Amino acid sequence: MDSLTDIHLDALSEVFNIGAGRAAASLSEIVGDEVKLSVPKVEVRKTSELNASMLALDSNRFGAVMQQFTGPFNAEAVLLFSEDHALEIVRDMMSSQMSIEELAEFEQEAMCELGNIILNACLSAVADMLDISFNSSLPSYSLASADELFKRIGQNADHPYILILHIDLAIERRHSKGHLIFLLSSASLSNLVHQIDRFLGNI
Repeated sequence: MDSLTDIHLDALSEVFNIGAGRAAASLSEIVGDEVKLSVPKVEVRKTSELNASMLALDSNRFGAVMQQFTGPFNAEAVLLFSEDHALEIVRDMMSSQMSIEELAEFEQEAMCELGNIILNACLSAVADMLDISFNSSLPSYSLASADELFKRIGQNADHPYILILHIDLAIERRHSKGHLIFLLSSASLSNLVHQIDRFLGNI
């Protein structure tokens, strides 16, 4: 495959950091308090290698926001938070004193909004850097166990590679670890490498 070198990964880390900053600013407006997103750590792995230890997961159930992006390269994006953290984030977004049980009915809508903000901020930063454009589907949200999630992703023959971003999100001193996964076909990974090479060659 056309692999991403350390130079490619450094460039992506920098641009995703810009995207994380945009997402944090948008989320801060929603929750009415400062939101911080860490500099994403970026790595590329084979989809079949994805497991709990790779993501340092400390929970067995997750809220997953999924969204499709199409353009010069295509990707299926998956934003993961543990189920407990997902509900805490919803509470912060709703600025609510409601119980976790009462908030559950708003979880899907709020998490889709969260995912839409973070995913689109990251992809728009990539688009700006590479001078390309993407179309995106509406986000969907579901709860799944780690086994269910990895089975679905690992069996995706159309996307044998994954681009993983490890992100720390903090709202009012509450820290939530999230993982942003981009599923890429062989052609999409090759196109991504080509686009980054073109960008680096113009610097």
